[in-house]
Amino acid sequence: MDAIVMNDIGSRRLVPEDVATTGGRAITRVAETGTLTSSELRDRAIIERGQAARPEVDAFREIRTRLLAAAQGNFVTLVVPVSAGSGGSFIARNLAAAFAFDETKSALLVDCDLRHPSQHGMMRIAPTHGGLIDYLEDEQSGLDSIIYPTGVARLRLLPAGTSRESGSEYFSSQRMRLLIDTLRSRFPDRYMILDGPPVKGNPDARILADLADVVVLVAGYGRDTAAAISNAAAGFDPNKFAGVVFNEGT
Repeated sequence: MDAIVMNDIGSRRLVPEDVATTGGRAITRVAETGTLTSSELRDRAIIERGQAARPEVDAFREIRTRLLAAAQGNFVTLVVPVSAGSGGSFIARNLAAAFAFDETKSALLVDCDLRHPSQHGMMRIAPTHGGLIDYLEDEQSGLDSIIYPTGVARLRLLPAGTSRESGSEYFSSQRMRLLIDTLRSRFPDRYMILDGPPVKGNPDARILADLADVVVLVAGYGRDTAAAISNAAAGFDPNKFAGVVFNEGT
């Protein structure tokens, strides 16, 4: 597939490649307030539904379409970069936005990069009630208060919350597994996108893969070598591994 130059969002190039895998209540009916303008979306590096002719929008729609064709139900997708700086959070954020384009679906973006959480900052959201780690550490905490509107219709964010050096003990906990199961069952039309940490030098990505139905690997175009990409991909269950997205970021 030819490279797609994404000039309007940070001069990025994104190539969906071989994306294929085996595989309540409706948030789509919740009233939306404070919808972001086109300039605000660009400021947050989020694709815009109304500009379908833009190549980057088509690229994310294509990835979404391939995943929907291959997986079943409201599946959970883990997006992880090969290495830091490859643009995994950008891909995760916009793949979630692409799922939310469909008025019959909704998306929840979960920031699971505990060492370097970025989604709340990029989306200009103040996590005043905490986030994922706060919920996992406090068994008395509620779930609804840590899921934040984003200004994008049908898209919600569960931020990382308090940063941690490692997420291994959290992601392998029963409470984390129960959280994923609860979020999946509460909204049958909602697709979860887990924004994971880099595979290189971090075991958290592979631990998170156990919680996901689909794994998408993000490689930095011209940054990650073929050997690094191959090594990163080899660590995931081939029945879950969807493929590689090449991303060129600033």
